[in-house]
Amino acid sequence: MEILSAHRMVIATQDSLKKITRDFTTVKAAADTFVKWGNENLEEREGGADIEVETSLPQKRTKKKKNMAGEMAQDEALSDALRAYEVNVHHSILDTASEAIHRRFMTHGTLFADLACLDPRNFDNIKTTDLPHNALQDLSKCLVKFDSRATVENLQSELKNFAGQWDRLKASHMEEYNTRTVEDGSAGEEQETDIVNKSCASCRNCPLCCFQVLRQFNMLSDAYHILGLAYKYLLTLSLTQVACERTFSTLKFIKSRLRSTLSGDKLETFLLMATEKDVLMGLDSDMIIDRVAEKSELMRKLLL
Repeated sequence: MEILSAHRMVIATQDSLKKITRDFTTVKAAADTFVKWGNENLEEREGGADIEVETSLPQKRTKKKKNMAGEMAQDEALSDALRAYEVNVHHSILDTASEAIHRRFMTHGTLFADLACLDPRNFDNIKTTDLPHNALQDLSKCLVKFDSRATVENLQSELKNFAGQWDRLKASHMEEYNTRTVEDGSAGEEQETDIVNKSCASCRNCPLCCFQVLRQFNMLSDAYHILGLAYKYLLTLSLTQVACERTFSTLKFIKSRLRSTLSGDKLETFLLMATEKDVLMGLDSDMIIDRVAEKSELMRKLLL
């Protein structure tokens, strides 16, 4: 799904939540209708147990605390069960959901718009119309931490040039490419995940295909260095690959296996080794032993 369209759907969802945040009457009417339907179905069942769903909330006695002389009176608790449920449960849940959506998604709307410019489905608009002066500003702020040349001007220039050349570049022979994905391991006490390589057909109409073209023609180092960095940043984010839960599963797996020997400063290294298994297995074992042996005389005697 296109990133900007998904963000618009999130905005629409939040607006819908705001409209029903205080509409407890409609929720109560729907609940009463469901309870009535449920009781009627239970009565029609032959040989069924004598079960009836209550149509009202139970009334609870309110505890009153005796105030001492001169003590400021506290707010009294709601005595009506329905009103207490409306305030403490219904309003609280919807307010929490609306606030969570706003905090996680609404504050990054400009960044999502910048990332949408990297989608090749929007290249026709980039070729025919000029980019706004504030386009790619938020993306540039994220990339300049890795490369000082990732300014707004350089990023816009490379994107315009690449969008103009995309029709010719994607016509090259690129039937399929290899990608890495995460699969569930065998069921057991601990949920293990395996990183496997898969061959995927090239659609030539997604950000991953753009990155594959840049890498295939060796354009990441010179011609489109900043744009290539932008695509790496986009493809790393969890908004393009739902990998947040699996990342935490890997982190939990590492901490469970190495909890007795793992310190905080080494956690990042072990996590990187677990997620980049193919790179780790491709390293030369003898070279690693030689590098470790150079650290001290004791290691040299033990390893060499």
